[in-house]
Amino acid sequence: MVHEKNGSPAAAWIARFAQPMAHARTGEAPGFALPLAGLRFAVKDNIDVAGVPTTAACPAFDRLPPVHAAVVQRLLEAGATLAGKTNLDQFACGLNGTRSPYGEVPNAFDARYVSGGSSSGSAYVVAAGEVDFALGTDTAGSGRVPAGLNNIVGLKPSRGLLSTFGVVPAAQSADCVSIFARTVATAVDVLLACAGHDARDPYSRDLALRREPLPAHFRFGVPDRLSFFGDTAAELAFNDATARLRAMGGSPVTIAYAPLAEAAALLYESALVAERYAAVREFFDAHGDVVIEPVRGILESGRSYTAADVFKAQARLRAIAQKVEPMWRDIDVLLVPTAPTHYTREQMRADPVVLNRNLGAYTNFVNLLDYAALSVPSSLRADGLPFGITLIGPCGSDLALADLGQRYHHATGLAQGALGVPLPAPRAIPGLAAPGAGTLAIAVVGAHLSGMPLNGQLAERGATLLRTTATSPAYRLHALPGTVPPKPGLRRVAEGEGGAAIALEVWAVPLAQVGSFLALVPPPLGLGSVELADGSWVKGFICEGHALAGAQDVSSHGGWRAYIASL
Repeated sequence: MVHEKNGSPAAAWIARFAQPMAHARTGEAPGFALPLAGLRFAVKDNIDVAGVPTTAACPAFDRLPPVHAAVVQRLLEAGATLAGKTNLDQFACGLNGTRSPYGEVPNAFDARYVSGGSSSGSAYVVAAGEVDFALGTDTAGSGRVPAGLNNIVGLKPSRGLLSTFGVVPAAQSADCVSIFARTVATAVDVLLACAGHDARDPYSRDLALRREPLPAHFRFGVPDRLSFFGDTAAELAFNDATARLRAMGGSPVTIAYAPLAEAAALLYESALVAERYAAVREFFDAHGDVVIEPVRGILESGRSYTAADVFKAQARLRAIAQKVEPMWRDIDVLLVPTAPTHYTREQMRADPVVLNRNLGAYTNFVNLLDYAALSVPSSLRADGLPFGITLIGPCGSDLALADLGQRYHHATGLAQGALGVPLPAPRAIPGLAAPGAGTLAIAVVGAHLSGMPLNGQLAERGATLLRTTATSPAYRLHALPGTVPPKPGLRRVAEGEGGAAIALEVWAVPLAQVGSFLALVPPPLGLGSVELADGSWVKGFICEGHALAGAQDVSSHGGWRAYIASL
């Protein structure tokens, strides 16, 4: 096919198959239904398809893989048919879709504008209805920015949930295979068909996904400083998004964005960029002159760092992760604009580095800090361009994010992609339990917290962590004397007695295991009800009043973990 430089839709494809590729099937029982039967998909051309060249948008790189990438193999086995391979910013270095010798991929709503990248072609072909879903990759936002700019869903899984075997690395420790679809439900179907540990991928993990949805009254974090780079339409669209989440039962909580921005900056402004060079080092050292700018400059910059520089940058990233971890005690989900503005392709050509960086203002930190993320359409602006939001949660929160994201997407009233076709009815998210189904939510404040001496009693019973939060500011925490291991006593106080918010965790304990768990709890502790910071109540440990006489009040530490650390 012809790939035009002027932003023709043809530029979305690098290889479009005359005959879609399907998995050969033998021995299946009559009537057996495969989960993705009837769905067509495309893959970004840094993902291997057996017998088809993988170019990573660099013709000279061209490799002919003998086997499929793990995710491609699993999708074919699940019944989907592969339509072809899509264009990308070369070596997945970019967030705009203009950095490819195969042409600039246009925005599906207005060809004057960028599609977003680096998974530009994958997003376009989904938005335009040429396939039902597509795979991209995401290291710094490449599976989210194009989704937000094209009115589709972009699911960035928890790192290691989908195998990257057979994927040309960008920065391997942060890379994720991402999913584009026109509905959240389709994206989740694809996620579950692909997920699973793969020993061929050094970063693959056997992750236990959170099975509980977010609470009905959830708290969503909003950065304390947001820049839309002068784009008033985007700012208004984000304000509308926060109002919609409020109407859905959310309460906004302002969070400090500075440490997240600092983490994001490390990806390109520290020795971590050396990982991008390492990903294609052998090819780049021999053929660097054929790599287009500014990709060549990005890869070239990675050569100058030493191993000591890399270790220093990694330690700084870990320090930032420790600093921001308490954020999740105050919020259930983080809300950001997927992309803070739109740029024309002409603007991007004139200032390719700064404008590209602006598109990733709220995406770069996610993979580095090991979070899950879901971009969902939010609105069409007055100028007709799409605006998307991204919901971010801790590692393993993929299904809970999908549940909230699907509810949000359907609340917008938007059509699918650029098709003008209404959204289908929402579907239950597979694998996500109905709130509280088969479990009892129990709040723990002391030795049963994650990493504390008695947490194993929860793990042994198959309990799962629902969320980290705090009590309402109506409690005092006391260190009980003579307990082994040391345990606290939680006491609710009357208004005016100087209560405090005490850090806690809420665990879902299978109902069949509640009795054996409570049998391990010695007096003076017992099971009662505890009010949480959002005003909801759950079962939790409280202490008999007589045992608190003479016990040290440690409420000033804000929680048992902080008190133990101070000893």
